[in-house]
Amino acid sequence: MSDILQGGGIWIVTAGLLLAGLVGCVVPVLPGHLLILIGAIAYRLMKGADAGIAWWGFVILAVLMVVSQVFEIVSGSLGAKWFDGSKWGAVGALVGGIVGLFFFPIGLLVGPLAGAFGFEMLFAKKKPRQSAVSGVGSVVGTLAGMGFKIAVGAIMVAWFFLDVFVVG
Repeated sequence: MSDILQGGGIWIVTAGLLLAGLVGCVVPVLPGHLLILIGAIAYRLMKGADAGIAWWGFVILAVLMVVSQVFEIVSGSLGAKWFDGSKWGAVGALVGGIVGLFFFPIGLLVGPLAGAFGFEMLFAKKKPRQSAVSGVGSVVGTLAGMGFKIAVGAIMVAWFFLDVFVVG
């Protein structure tokens, strides 16, 4: 009976961390990908050698986490550049995105927009219309980054289950 409770407890902790991680991929206050990785590590530590998850699986999860975080940080800048913004618009989108984190949730979109627009106007000396296009590009890039972050979170959870039940 205690083995059943122990096994159930392991899955409750693991599922809780994985679920919190998925929520964190949507809600920026929670470190989503990190929680998913911690959930996988916690499962391995609680379950032991017969966990069914390989150590190289953690490397894959960590790489996915790093790639997603880097893409999320630069996505606003990439969007501004994609919409023909200057390097100043890209820098502004990055700075605005970082400042926008402190004004959650509106700041997540307004920050890169305002940053790209302001930097284009002030430093690149572009006209308001060109600056606005760069700002809109930063919002498109930021939204793409958010979508990518959610997709990678889902892939990480799927990888965990594949590694536990199929590969391992």
